[in-house]
Amino acid sequence: MNDLFSLSGKTALVTGASRGLGKAIAEALASKGARVLCACTQPGGASSTITQIQAAEGIAYELVADLADEQAVRHLAGQALEQGPVDILVNCGGTIFRAPAHEFPMEQWHKVIAVNLDAAFLLSQILGAAMIKRQGGKIINIASMLSYSGGITVPAYTASKHAIAGLTKALANEWAQHNIQVNAIAPGYFRTDNTAALQADEQRNNAILARIPANRWGEPEDLAGAALFLASSASDYVNGHVLAVDGGWLAR
Repeated sequence: MNDLFSLSGKTALVTGASRGLGKAIAEALASKGARVLCACTQPGGASSTITQIQAAEGIAYELVADLADEQAVRHLAGQALEQGPVDILVNCGGTIFRAPAHEFPMEQWHKVIAVNLDAAFLLSQILGAAMIKRQGGKIINIASMLSYSGGITVPAYTASKHAIAGLTKALANEWAQHNIQVNAIAPGYFRTDNTAALQADEQRNNAILARIPANRWGEPEDLAGAALFLASSASDYVNGHVLAVDGGWLAR
């Protein structure tokens, strides 16, 4: 049997590839043969990711875009398509802002929604149109445990991640007929920059650990298997699914 998880000859665009979950996903895709376009917000931001990939004899390039800027996102999509067909899109770039809902600044609301939701839709729309023409492709959105629950002091982030779960299903309904699989990964509580405040809060940290059956925070590398599955032919009949990678959080 051919290697179901081989990505040889495929090109992937991964946003948020400079660190954390995006970095781990980019490196995982490259490890199975994909050429990875690593999108980040600042020039040189993805240098560590690219260095790691190249050290393992993989192929990676950097693209730069501010995901809060619609024109920059459109330009990013165009740059990616100039590299050739994009077979895999991973919408991992994201941001978070914490404030009580009654004090939440509207400028931060708009920024979080723009980065986490609007950019994911626009990239999916543009690259998805090209995938429809080729009759094939994979789109992986990054959802969250806050696609299921409300969280505390993160109303914009929660709204964006609920929307990502819905968008994943909506796109799958339209594009599955074109051999495009649109799915999402919902990470549990992972050690990333976005959760630094929670990790530093002893009370919240202990409460989170108490609910995770695995009894530990997730590490970015824990997403590698799920990403490879959803990016490869192993998931050709998986559509509109939100795959929780959470150490058992939702089972409690």
